[in-house]
Amino acid sequence: MGEERHGRTVVRTITDLARLAGVSPGTVSRALAGKSLVNAKTRARIEALAREHGFRPNQMASGLRRQRTGVIGVAIPLGHDTRQQISDTFFMTLLGHLADELTHEGYDLMLRRVVPDADGDWLDRFIGSGMIDGVIVIGQSDQFARIEEVAEGYRPMVVWGNHQEGQRHCVVGSDNRLGGRLAAERLIAAGARQIAFLGDATAIEFAARRAGAADVAARFGLPPLVTLPTHLSPERASEEIAAHLAAHAGRIDGIFAATDTLAALCLTALRARGVAVPGAVRLVGFDDLPIARQTVPPLTTIRQDIAAGARGLVDLLLRRIAGEATESLILPPELVVRETA
Repeated sequence: MGEERHGRTVVRTITDLARLAGVSPGTVSRALAGKSLVNAKTRARIEALAREHGFRPNQMASGLRRQRTGVIGVAIPLGHDTRQQISDTFFMTLLGHLADELTHEGYDLMLRRVVPDADGDWLDRFIGSGMIDGVIVIGQSDQFARIEEVAEGYRPMVVWGNHQEGQRHCVVGSDNRLGGRLAAERLIAAGARQIAFLGDATAIEFAARRAGAADVAARFGLPPLVTLPTHLSPERASEEIAAHLAAHAGRIDGIFAATDTLAALCLTALRARGVAVPGAVRLVGFDDLPIARQTVPPLTTIRQDIAAGARGLVDLLLRRIAGEATESLILPPELVVRETA
């Protein structure tokens, strides 16, 4: 619980108030934001305790601005794929650029890989810890609503992800739908007529990529996209891709993979089945990670500027820590043509 001063508990953070009230930090956050998800009796008790201890809903954020820690938190929520690892090449590439940018600005980085629980308090606990000046969230996973709630009362937060019209949280990311369109157009130009999307279409960014590809297939009068649901953890993905290729053998001639990592695994599986790429199946990835230049044949992909994204994340976060209101930054994707399509 908060420290004692003259026999009275000092409440400095949402976590302190939550302990005092005997509820979770997320419940406190939602109660102070007036959310109907918290029943009226609990909300009234929390509000009374907040008044008694002089705690204001924005006290945490203002306290962080007054007492800087010199540390920026980076959270990676994995609610949609709990077995995915942060050793994933995309995460490591983005984290490397973030570390460079934050070091240049005089900040240290605190990293947390999070598997969100049912209560949804993972973000409240992090920002309420008093250990960070602000937070960068890498990926919205299945946590869009939770991030939106936190954004109502906590300014120093920027998210790498997909932007939706009207959302409250500040995002840096690529135009994923446009990237999907570019991928499908390339597959069609290379001769594909039945396109499959390889990835988890329930993840927000991947759903936008799939939607863009579906737009193009419909515009060209082609059959609807076949969705091949695939996890991002390599051991599961390899098995799932092999099963997908066996189930759809001879019926798919173009594959748009949600990431370069999935595309590389798919290329290996196609080779194992004796399927020629791009002769029988054309393949396009997404990200333009270093692996895209190292596959055989080299991977045609959609490039998102990860270095520019890292600079944008840090720039917008520091401006928000300083009290500025900022707009989201949407980066244009770019088709990189190599040899798989």
